[in-house]
Amino acid sequence: MSHEPKRADFSIPVHIDLYSDTQTRPSLAMKQAMMDADMGDEQNGSDPTVWALCDRTAALLGKSAAMFLPSGTMCNQVALATHCRRGDEILAHQDAHIQSSEAGGPGAIGGVTIRGLPGARGIFSADTLRDAIRPISRYAPPQRLVEVEQTANKGGGACWQVAELKAVADVAHEHGMQVHVDGARLMNAAVALGVDARDVVADCDTVWLDFTKGLGAPLGAVLAGSTEFIGEAWRWKQRLGGSMRQGGMNAAACLYALDHNIGRLAQDHANAAALAEGMSRIPGITVEPPETNLVFFGTEGSGLTAAAFAARLRPFGVTVSVSGPFRGRACTHLDVSAAHIAETLAIMRQVLV
Repeated sequence: MSHEPKRADFSIPVHIDLYSDTQTRPSLAMKQAMMDADMGDEQNGSDPTVWALCDRTAALLGKSAAMFLPSGTMCNQVALATHCRRGDEILAHQDAHIQSSEAGGPGAIGGVTIRGLPGARGIFSADTLRDAIRPISRYAPPQRLVEVEQTANKGGGACWQVAELKAVADVAHEHGMQVHVDGARLMNAAVALGVDARDVVADCDTVWLDFTKGLGAPLGAVLAGSTEFIGEAWRWKQRLGGSMRQGGMNAAACLYALDHNIGRLAQDHANAAALAEGMSRIPGITVEPPETNLVFFGTEGSGLTAAAFAARLRPFGVTVSVSGPFRGRACTHLDVSAAHIAETLAIMRQVLV
């Protein structure tokens, strides 16, 4: 069986792309910043734009050092492999991206296992974490790391509150574990919570920030932590092929995103709220109230599976993603306007008549 992705149908242009915020395209101004970038060799440390991005992101996240990587998934895999030894156990939510969507990378690359913890909307409590901690024993794997996802994707884009993340980190540190944050949509959380990103992750040991989702860059994520940790992580970056040559061109896009695309995330959240409110009025559709830019919805009442509903939207140039038999997701981002939301709602009502 081939694992190659199916070739997209290009016969019907996508007009309103709610599939994911990974679908964003770099603006003309971002492309110009890429063309103007100073570049060197990222692998041997001579690319000034990559260093500028790493220094700036480390400061943004309140950490002492950072490294540039091609993707958030690689950030996770580098971080897990650096934190842990083979045979260790990671505690994470049962729906965490590292559990469901990284092709078994933690086991294949780092040789670690994941213990999934329950919790509403992708978030587990400090008490749940404490209950999952085993006495140290030669019969049990060492519990080395706690991982959280900010925002929680399958939890509907829910935000970890600063206090509840601190409580989880306190329990982890009390038991000698480190805390790693999958920051795929960290800036969405910071904007929604109205706090600085560094305050959101102040009690966490490592964190990465994705630039290819709401921040609109075509490539790249930055992993941040202590100087010692990042120094060790470089070996895994090298092993996994994450070291680059003229990476400054892509780092320039990320720097542009920091300058221009953070404050506007609030508009994505407003558009998601408007979409959710409108969808809740469509017979047969149920909606999970969004906290950020992800709108999860149910289609069972319409008599359609989520895939069938998505298929009905596609001829109109509208795309959404499918996350279960009757669960779908619409994601707002910088290429989706308020006018697009109104048009999408009209099309959704039309296809369900």
